[in-house]
Amino acid sequence: MKEQREMIRLALVQRAKEARKKAYCPYSGFAVGAALLCADGSVYDGCNIENAGFTATCCAERTAFFRAVNDGKRDFKAIAIAGGRAGEEPTGICAPCGVCRQALYEFCGPSLNVIMAKTPDDFIERTLGELLPFGFGPANI
Repeated sequence: MKEQREMIRLALVQRAKEARKKAYCPYSGFAVGAALLCADGSVYDGCNIENAGFTATCCAERTAFFRAVNDGKRDFKAIAIAGGRAGEEPTGICAPCGVCRQALYEFCGPSLNVIMAKTPDDFIERTLGELLPFGFGPANI
């Protein structure tokens, strides 16, 4: 079980790092990639896409998540995130922003596994509930 979980984490982190290469980040120069694991085993990747009007920018996590939801996916297991200066290897951990945490909470709830990685071997792993305590979701309405 632990070995399988480790293999999944390694694959997700690698996919997130590959997604970073597609980032459109001419303003911040900060490229982020995400890889979202669905319960059925499919993986959706995403990159950040900036806009001169910063509020129209979409983070990598939401890009991956919205692509999956658009394809009818509704059950998710984990997301890996890697970010850093464009064209360079990540030098620090990149956590999801508050907007991404809230968007993920809508479908995933507090148990989603969030892997924030510099490399497949250098990462921090938390649940979405740990990153968004007292999260507001469908059960609150």
